[in-house]
Amino acid sequence: MNERANAAGVRRSGTGYAAWVVLLTLGGISAVRAQDAGISRKLTLKEAVTLAVGNSRDLALARLHYDLVQREAGVAKAAFLPNFYTGTGAAFTNGFPLMSGGGVPAIFSLSYDQQIFNPPLKGDQRAAEQRAEGQRLSMQGVRDAVMVRAALEYLELAKVRHAQELMRGERLSAGRILDSMRERAAAGRELPIEVTRAQLTAARIEQRIAQLEDREDSLSGELRDIMGLPADQPIEVSTEEIPGAATEEAKDLVSQAMANNIELKQAETERRAREEKLKGERGGYWPTVSLVGQYNVLSNTNNYTDFFKKFQRNNVIFGLEVRIPIFASRTTSAVAFARADLNEADLLLAKKRSELSLDVRRKARQVRETDLAGEVARLELQLSQENLRILQVQFDQGRGSLRDLEAAHLEENDRWLSFLDANYARQQAQLELLRTTGQVAKVLQ
Repeated sequence: MNERANAAGVRRSGTGYAAWVVLLTLGGISAVRAQDAGISRKLTLKEAVTLAVGNSRDLALARLHYDLVQREAGVAKAAFLPNFYTGTGAAFTNGFPLMSGGGVPAIFSLSYDQQIFNPPLKGDQRAAEQRAEGQRLSMQGVRDAVMVRAALEYLELAKVRHAQELMRGERLSAGRILDSMRERAAAGRELPIEVTRAQLTAARIEQRIAQLEDREDSLSGELRDIMGLPADQPIEVSTEEIPGAATEEAKDLVSQAMANNIELKQAETERRAREEKLKGERGGYWPTVSLVGQYNVLSNTNNYTDFFKKFQRNNVIFGLEVRIPIFASRTTSAVAFARADLNEADLLLAKKRSELSLDVRRKARQVRETDLAGEVARLELQLSQENLRILQVQFDQGRGSLRDLEAAHLEENDRWLSFLDANYARQQAQLELLRTTGQVAKVLQ
């Protein structure tokens, strides 16, 4: 009698799951209602990623590091730009008027210096510029990492909220089974162990719901933090597919990675930096040329007339200074060191290319495996839904039991959860492959 009394509720539950089948067939799932009672902010996947990129503290720190390295390259370049220095002072001289360093005492001095041809310094400048480019690529890598993290947290939050709705439906089915088992055990038609088994199922469902609620709270907080939203701002997300996910053959993906992978580009810029350093050190065997100039205002208190026939207060010198190396031990050692440094960079670059090729192929296989796992989960879900419809018809005709029908509901919920997990694993694999091939910014922005 009690089984008949619950028939209307079971039919309504079956109708709800049939609606999910229609939504799945159409290829989309409706927007997930936010759990908070306040006014929520509805976000798409691309909006969440854009907010994360715009408010990420990690990315802001990477920009500061890039700016710092650019300034360092500017310091290396400064030697080839005009440099003026001025100063004044007073000194007592006894004998020839001479200062330490070879200069003469002056009331006022103005000096000028600019490198015209200096291969070692030019090599340092070009190496610093290449390392600044490497830091720019590092900043792009941080940006891609932020985008992937935001996308994964967004997609997992949508999955967790969907799973919560399914588990609440599973809680209702488990409760009806438990009530049925208690009535049948009281009537002597079931063993007490069946009641305990139903209680265990209900307890496991409650445990799973609590875990999902904790995970939702954690994901919501992390997503709000990375997007720069207030800590109490409710957010509403929806289940989405990754737009333009990689579907090329493995060989095409390897070519993309070789052209666009950020870590490989960083290794290439580091090699170029060391190559420029070697070129500069080799140029140390050549003369260096610089523009020099100086203007001094002298004072006769330093006894210039005792050593010179004529004293002139204002003095100017301007011209080229050429330094020709005769025997430079430092240059030989510096060239040997730079050559060894470049050899190391060549080996690291070759190693990186080999590892990248293997990594792309592995991740492409992982995407294919998760695609197949997703298809298996979809078919298992479809099978459980068809089985549920059959049992619903049998129950409506009086040829089935409520326990079997509710057990079918529980199985369908489990298949839904498996399908959501498989779909999220597929999206994770796609994002990692896109990041490795250097396409994640193109897809998510």
